[in-house]
Amino acid sequence: MFQGFKEFIMRGSVVELAVAVVIGTAFTAIVTAFVEFIVNPLLGAFVPTGNLSEWVIEIPGIFATAQLGIGGIIQAIINFLAIALVVYLALVMPMNKLAARRAAGAPAEEIPPTQEELLTEIRDLLAKK
Repeated sequence: MFQGFKEFIMRGSVVELAVAVVIGTAFTAIVTAFVEFIVNPLLGAFVPTGNLSEWVIEIPGIFATAQLGIGGIIQAIINFLAIALVVYLALVMPMNKLAARRAAGAPAEEIPPTQEELLTEIRDLLAKK
């Protein structure tokens, strides 16, 4: 049982996935900080609170006032779009270009000759001598 688990863990794809998750988490923290400390203050100039993440819409009710944190939702959407854009520009687009280059420059797969074709070729070469 443990041998099978060890083989599963040592597969390249599992290790690569673990590395991708760690790097993705660190990258998400960087983009979140960028959005929180640069983008949100710039957008905060256009909202009443001065900070996008603190922007709430108050809806009066019968017994209490409901506060909808619309700024937090907008901030999460901006974070998602920023992360998706950088992943696309840094990973997806270069990989697509690399795949296109490989496809354009790769020779068509050759079918190996059969034994009869090889023997015929050898016979013809020997006949020329």
